[in-house]
Amino acid sequence: MPFDHVMVVGGGSWGTALAQAAAMAGRRVTLVARDAAQVDEINTSHTNRRYLGDQALHAAITATMQAVEADIVILAVPAQASRSALGLIDPALLAGKPVILSAKGLEMGTLDRQSEILLDMAPAAIPFVLSGPSFAADVAAGRPTAVTLAGDDASQTSALAAALAGPSFRPYAADDRIGVEIAGALKNVYALACGAVDGAGLGASARSALIARAYAEMARMVAAMGGSASTLTGLAGLGDLTLTCTSVQSRNYQFGMALGRGESVDAIVAGGAKLAEGVATTPVADALARSHGVDAPLVEAVLAVLTGKADITTVVAGLMSRPLKRED
Repeated sequence: MPFDHVMVVGGGSWGTALAQAAAMAGRRVTLVARDAAQVDEINTSHTNRRYLGDQALHAAITATMQAVEADIVILAVPAQASRSALGLIDPALLAGKPVILSAKGLEMGTLDRQSEILLDMAPAAIPFVLSGPSFAADVAAGRPTAVTLAGDDASQTSALAAALAGPSFRPYAADDRIGVEIAGALKNVYALACGAVDGAGLGASARSALIARAYAEMARMVAAMGGSASTLTGLAGLGDLTLTCTSVQSRNYQFGMALGRGESVDAIVAGGAKLAEGVATTPVADALARSHGVDAPLVEAVLAVLTGKADITTVVAGLMSRPLKRED
C-alpha cells in the first residue's frame, strides 16, 4: 500500500507538528481542524499562530474542517477527546487504514487505552501508537526528534515508520503496542509528581529518586497489563519519562509545579493553565493498578495531591517512611 497522503485529525500544537513532520517526510498532508479561522490561516498564511507562533508550515499541508480519504490517519487530539473526535469520522474512512494514535492518556470512566477506544469506534481500523520524548515546538521546527511507533504487524509498522521518517523526525518501529500506550500515559502522572517536588522546593535529589521509583512502578504496570518490560528501556519508556519529568516545557511538569506550590487543580485552571493530560489519567491509572493488583504508591500519592487530600511535602514524607525493602 502506498503511504502518500496523510490525514492528521487535530489542529492543536501536536497535530500541527505531526502534520509538519509528515510533510517534511515527503507526504501530502491534510490537517483537520475545528475552527474555520484557523483553517483559513493555515491555508493562506501557512502558520498556526495560536499554537506554534510564527513557525512557518510546509507548503504540502492543507487544512480542512472535514475528514477525508487518506492512506494514513494520525489522531492528534487530547486523550479525553479521542472518542468524540472519532465519532465525527465515518468508520468507513478508517476501515483497513493505519490509524496512528498520538495521545498519551487513559480514558476516564471506561479505563480504556487509546487503541481500545479506536477499535470500539472503528473496529476495522488498524491501530498504531506513536510515543516518545518529543515536544511539538521541536518537531515543528525540524529539531532532531526520535520516537517509537508500535503496531501489531512488524512489516507494516516498519513501512509506516519509513513513510513518516524525515531529515529530523525518526520513528523507530516496535511491536509492544500495549507497553508503549501504558508508558506514555503513566509518564504524565509521574511528571505531575516531579513538577510538584520541584514546586515545593524539595530538591533535585528527591526528584531523581522519584524518577527511578516511577520507572520501577511503570514496569510493574506494563507487565501486569500484558506489555513488555523491555519497552521501558527505549524511547517510549525511559526516554519519554526523563524528558517529561525534567523539563518545564512539559505541561504536566508545569502543572505539577503549581501543585507543589500549594495551588489546587481548580485554582491552577482558573489561572489560565490548560488541564494537563496526567490529571485525567491519574485516577484511571489508580483504578487499573488496583484492578491488576499492582503496588503503585506513586500513582496513589499523585491522586492524593490532585484531590486535595495531602500536599506534596506530606506525601513525600510518607513515601520516605515506607518500610525498607530490596530495590526492584
